[in-house]
Amino acid sequence: MQAQRTVPFVDLGWQTRRIREAADAAIARVIDSSGFILGAAAADFEEEFARYCGVAHCLGVANGTDALELALEAAGVGRGDEVILPANTFVATAEAVVRVGATPVLVDCTDDFLISVEGVADAVSSRTRAVAAVHLYGQTAPVEALRAVVGTDVVILEDAAQSQGATRHGIRAGSLGDVAATSFYPGKNLGAFGDAGAVLTADDALAGTIRRLRNHGGIAKYEHSVVGRNSRLDGIQAAVLSAKLAHLDEWNQLRRDAAETYGEMLDGDRVQLPVVANGNEHVFHLYVVKVAERDRVLEGLTAAGIGAGIHYPTPVHLLPAFGFLGLKAGSFPNAERQAAEILSLPMYPGLAEDDQQYVADTLHALL
Repeated sequence: MQAQRTVPFVDLGWQTRRIREAADAAIARVIDSSGFILGAAAADFEEEFARYCGVAHCLGVANGTDALELALEAAGVGRGDEVILPANTFVATAEAVVRVGATPVLVDCTDDFLISVEGVADAVSSRTRAVAAVHLYGQTAPVEALRAVVGTDVVILEDAAQSQGATRHGIRAGSLGDVAATSFYPGKNLGAFGDAGAVLTADDALAGTIRRLRNHGGIAKYEHSVVGRNSRLDGIQAAVLSAKLAHLDEWNQLRRDAAETYGEMLDGDRVQLPVVANGNEHVFHLYVVKVAERDRVLEGLTAAGIGAGIHYPTPVHLLPAFGFLGLKAGSFPNAERQAAEILSLPMYPGLAEDDQQYVADTLHALL
């Protein structure tokens, strides 16, 4: 009996095989130096990634969720403040707002899955302290339009976890707003071999605050000038990230090439293809289409050995954890409709064209 064909949702092994020699050597240097927490490897990666993104400072932390929370805290966001964010984001964005004591104010999204500028304009109040510009699925939010709406006194936080290498009008994600938070979870475009994250900013004072907050409130040992936490970049993860950063642009181009191939293979009448906003260079962290009867289609793809997913099945306002906001179904119709239709297809550098054809053929047969 012939084994069923499979197409994984993501193939991290493809990347690992290409950086294994460099990563092994870099990890060995960390082990030999015992620089396991922050240390030389972390300092090197911070400098490299800051230069890549075009900002003065990159502060490595333990994970992307900590990065969001630390960015908000360092920017002075806290109790009594409001932070505007899209309803169609991963829970971590809203979670970080609550963790610093502020109130999430949700707004709808547009057809390109990005935060609605008009929604933000309607939501701004005297309590608005920040806007979380979520760069969803691999393309950047319209930060310059958000700035025009909220002015210069409101902090624009880029949630850049899905956009390493993406640009807007030629400017890299991570350098568009006042401060950015990113994740290096293994499946990201730039992913570690475990959890890791970073905060990016051009603001010297903000960077200094984050350096203290991530390290128990101080920079030197036993110095505790503020109440902080333990959220420091692991040296081994930093070594891996440096090895992968050298390939990031090449791998992002492979993602764009795969997205173009999907666009040629998929029937636009039956499958709504991703919309790329004007001025954006997409890096396709995820390739998200919209289909009718999504749950049935997903079940069929899974049965055919195709890795597919939903990012994300439930908007923030309908999650039980955020029931305290008092929002009901119908509050954000675009986000709710998209949550019922979105389908993430296999997407990674190294995705073979014949595998894409199998995905497209199987998807068409289900519609």
